[in-house]
Amino acid sequence: MTWGRVMSNDPHGLDTQAIEDMRHFNRFYTRQLGLLDEGLLDSVFSLTEARVLFELEHAEDLTATAIGRELGLDAGYLSRLLKRFESQGLLTREVSGQDSRQAVLRLTPAGYAAYAPLNQASQAQIAALLSELVVTQREKLLEAMRTIQNLLGEPKSSSVPYILRPHQVGDMGWIVHRQGLLYAQEYGWDETYEALVAEIVAGFVKNFDPKWERCWIAEREGRIAGSVFVLRETPTQAKLRLLYVEPEARGLGIGQRLVEECIRFARQKGYRRLVLWTNDILLSARKIYQVAGFRLLDEEAHHSFGKDLVGQHWGLDL
Repeated sequence: MTWGRVMSNDPHGLDTQAIEDMRHFNRFYTRQLGLLDEGLLDSVFSLTEARVLFELEHAEDLTATAIGRELGLDAGYLSRLLKRFESQGLLTREVSGQDSRQAVLRLTPAGYAAYAPLNQASQAQIAALLSELVVTQREKLLEAMRTIQNLLGEPKSSSVPYILRPHQVGDMGWIVHRQGLLYAQEYGWDETYEALVAEIVAGFVKNFDPKWERCWIAEREGRIAGSVFVLRETPTQAKLRLLYVEPEARGLGIGQRLVEECIRFARQKGYRRLVLWTNDILLSARKIYQVAGFRLLDEEAHHSFGKDLVGQHWGLDL
């Protein structure tokens, strides 16, 4: 099927092709999983009924209000659905101990028995789809699904945890790719910056001395959220290099934490000074350095990465 261009007057000013492409994907996905069938997965339950059963099976002390809010269902429609489940012996209602106006819904043994084959059939269906793909294709598919969830889902809370870990195979290529792309998108820098990052990380890998040097990778929800390096310059001086944080992870304190780890590491190793080089337009990074105690040592104008810039050397006495 060809994704043809359909002209329409979109009130949001969006590209009509983008709208049609997303609608095409929705039709493909619902057909792929058989979501339009009268009974989901050859069961007697519709998609909505199966989803309500899922919520009841996976959570305790649910109320109709909570289910409606989670699934975005009309209150009247949900009420009729729950009454039908109750008449079929699939759930019971008890007055909530916290709010007498609310009823707590629980699946009965018959309700659990009704849900079990649905769950097994769903697992088998997805396993069959994924088994047709090689490992790299599965990873690409799942990454695309995570991207859709991140972009269209609820904004992430700043409390979403992240971890810091050492570098591993594959990280260096990712850092070169992401830094080259992000600085091009955000500051208009050309490919010579990507080349510089590649040179730095290649030198780090080839000459890595774990006693005196370190790379930290910030990982959030299984994805790299940022990174930073500390490189040995002299027996008494180390250099902080290539600090970056992914756009969707900014504002969570990851950049500050990465810099703090660099400082802590440098002090533990006995370095007397930690230095870095940056450019004055990188305002967020400069603020992090200032808060951490770095002071501006000198600056000079230069033409690099296709732009006229002002480079700055910062230092922190340890």
